[in-house]
Amino acid sequence: MRIALIAHDGKKDAMVALAAGFVPFLQRCRLMATGTTGGRLRRELGLEVECLLSGPLGGDLQIGARLAVGEVDGVIFLRDPMTPQPHEPDINALVRACDVHDVPCATNVAGARLLLAAWASASAGASA
Repeated sequence: MRIALIAHDGKKDAMVALAAGFVPFLQRCRLMATGTTGGRLRRELGLEVECLLSGPLGGDLQIGARLAVGEVDGVIFLRDPMTPQPHEPDINALVRACDVHDVPCATNVAGARLLLAAWASASAGASA
């Protein structure tokens, strides 16, 4: 499974905590992330993550481009709705690309937990 992990600055701690609860599953996935988020997941959890550019420098667009050609199976994008983002058009384009290409996308911790639990469960059933 190919999963993109993105978190705004105010949500990076939440992303690390979320991923910590799913390390065994995430270790079996191909992970890609925007720059700082990916770096923290590598350092703090030991996950193998392909780090792309940071979101404001085009990382959201890089993930969107991969998604558009079928190289992303799901997106966890922990957005900070209380802080203005200078690259809001890129964020909206990525979420829209998820909708256009019917790719599951969670934008908050509760939704992300549900998606990761479902994927982990399906993955465990497939390998049994």
